[in-house]
Order: sequence, then C-alpha cells, then structure tokens
Amino acid sequence: MNRTENLRTEPVVTVVQSDPDFGLGTLAAAIGDGARVLRTDLGEVLPPLHEVGDALVVLGGGLAVHADAPWLSDLRDLLREAVSAGVPVLAIGLGAQLLAVATGGRVEIAPPPGPERGVTSLYWRRGACDDAVLGRVVDVRARTTPVVGHHSDAIVDLPAEAVWLGSSSLYPFQGFRVGSALGLQFQPEADAALVAGWAAHLDADQARTLRTEFALHEEEVARTGAALGAAFMAQVRASIGDPVDA
Repeated sequence: MNRTENLRTEPVVTVVQSDPDFGLGTLAAAIGDGARVLRTDLGEVLPPLHEVGDALVVLGGGLAVHADAPWLSDLRDLLREAVSAGVPVLAIGLGAQLLAVATGGRVEIAPPPGPERGVTSLYWRRGACDDAVLGRVVDVRARTTPVVGHHSDAIVDLPAEAVWLGSSSLYPFQGFRVGSALGLQFQPEADAALVAGWAAHLDADQARTLRTEFALHEEEVARTGAALGAAFMAQVRASIGDPVDA
C-alpha cells in the first residue's frame, strides 16, 4: 500500500495482538475504525511492511521475546523494517521488548527485581516533554504519572540510538524512542476488562492487590491511555500529511 494514498483519510493502522488477554483497551477509541487487528496467537500471518498501512501497533503478551513461536522473529524483523522506513510504531509491553531487541537492545528473562504488577509511578525524563507522542501526554508540572505495569521480563539495555524517556522505581527502561517508534514497557491500554483478565492468572492475594490498586487510579489511568492513543494517532496523521489533529 502506498502511504500517500491515505492523504486526508482515516489512517490505516495494523495492530498485532499475540495474546487474548492483551487487547487495545483504552487505546481502541483513538485508533478507530482504521485499525486492522491481526491475531498471531490465532495463526494469522504478519503482513510485509508495504501492507502494514500508515502505522504499526504491537501489543503486549505473556510470551518471552525469544520464545519458541515462529512469528516472533518475523515480528522483530517487521519492527526493524518499520523503524528503518520511518513508519510510526507504538510498541507496548512485549511489543516494547521486541522493539528493543530488534533495534539492538537487550531483554532479561525474569530479572532479580521480580515481576512488576499493579499501579506504579512513572517518572518522566526530560526528553519525554519533547517527544512526538509523549509531549502531548506528560504533565510537565507533575513529572510523574500513575500507570499499570504487568510484566516479568524487562528491558535491561536500550538500543544505542534510543532516547530514554521514562522509568519506574523497579525498572528503569519504561519508555524509549527509536526513530519513528515509541516503546512503552508499562501498559497504557489497561482498563477494567484487561485488568480482570490479568488478575485471573494471579494468586488470590496478588489479584486482590492488582484490582484494588487499579480501582483507586482507574480514572487517571484511563485518561492517560486515551490521551496517549490520541497523541499517537496525531503523529500518524502528521506523517501522512493530514493536518487534522496533527
């Protein structure tokens, strides 16, 4: 698909979902009807880059970045190609880990700090305020934002060309940019339905803590997720020459 064909039309976004418990959540409304959700966990085949459309979103999941799934290496290749071509990318959770590895970073399986689950404070670095997406989301007065984390593996080395954008007290590399791609280790898409699905896989105490923490911060988490989705789509529209919301 020629990206210029979408001038002043609703952008076409390919969303790669690899786990039934990790959907678009709070991002769904912003990404809109132009989203094509591709389910690799159900055997759907990744498209070549020229069929991705105007942007690529890679969601989270329970797999490790080097798990024995035939599509994982293809997805790393697709992410690398998208960055090289300047296609806007939003990579979340597992997607951010795949983006890091695809562009020269490193992910550690089950690092010593242990799993990061529940609401945590995201500390924004200076570059976040200038980022094409996060600059529309970050509150420069607060400098921190409550977000939901839900991962056991973690990015431990960023790609050499990455801009480091955010950290938590447990894991430093929560947000980074590599060219046209934004990687987020936390889960901005978290909503009540997704959190309930994640809690179902935890023991009773962990599930109770996750649900309680989320309920206390649900409104702010939802605002952040919606704002981030809208900001990403503004970047996508700007990339195809559509001034609307850009």
